[in-house]
Amino acid sequence: MPKVSMSVPLPASAEQVWQLIGHFNALPDWHPAIEKSEVKGKGKGSVRTLKLVGGGTIEEKLEQLDDSGHAYSYRIVSSPLPVANYSATIRVHPNPDGEGCTVEWSSDFEAAGVPQSDAMATMQGIYQSGLENLRKMFGG
Repeated sequence: MPKVSMSVPLPASAEQVWQLIGHFNALPDWHPAIEKSEVKGKGKGSVRTLKLVGGGTIEEKLEQLDDSGHAYSYRIVSSPLPVANYSATIRVHPNPDGEGCTVEWSSDFEAAGVPQSDAMATMQGIYQSGLENLRKMFGG
C-alpha cells in the first residue's frame, strides 16, 4: 500500500497554525484547490463535502480529532482522485528547538485505475499545493 508523507516548517506556533487548519471544515481557508467545504455532523464521524476549484467534489469522513495534540485523521468516502482505501492524518507539532512548528500531512491508500506511481504523484501534488500555501500565509 503506497504511503505519502510531506511536511513544511513554519515560523508560527503550533497553536496559531492549528487555529487555521485544525477545524475539519477549514480546508478552503488554506488549500488553494478547495473552493468550498460543507460539514454534516459534529466530531468523529462527521462528513465534509469539498467542492474543488474547476469542478468535482470529494467526500471525507472524520475518523479522529485530537485538538490538544493538534491532529486529525480522515478517510475519503468518494472522490474523483485515483485512490481507494485512502486514510490520512494532518498534524501540527512544535519544532524541537522551540522555534515555530511543522505541519505534516500523511496518508496511505491503494492506486485506483492508474499506476501506483501516478496515484502517489497526484497525492504529493495536492499536499505540496496546500503546504506551500501555508508557507506563504505564515511567511516561512
